[in-house]
Amino acid sequence: MTRGSQRERDRERAQARAGGKGKTKDDGLTPEQRRERDAKALQEKAAKKAAQAAGAAATSGGGGKGNNNKK
Repeated sequence: MTRGSQRERDRERAQARAGGKGKTKDDGLTPEQRRERDAKALQEKAAKKAAQAAGAAATSGGGGKGNNNKK
C-alpha cells in the first residue's frame, strides 16, 4: 500500500468519524453579517477580559499571605 492511498483512507475514516460534517461555512449569513457577528463577539470577549483584569487588580492589594519579611 502506498502512502497516498493510506492518506486517502485516513481522510475517509476521519470524515466518517466526524459525521461527514466537512468544511462548510453555510450558516446562512452574508460575509458582512458574519463580520459584524464576529466583531461583536470579539468586543464582548475583550470587555469580559478587561472586567476580569480590573477585578483581579482591585483584589490584589498586596496584604496577602506573601512572605514579605526578608532581611
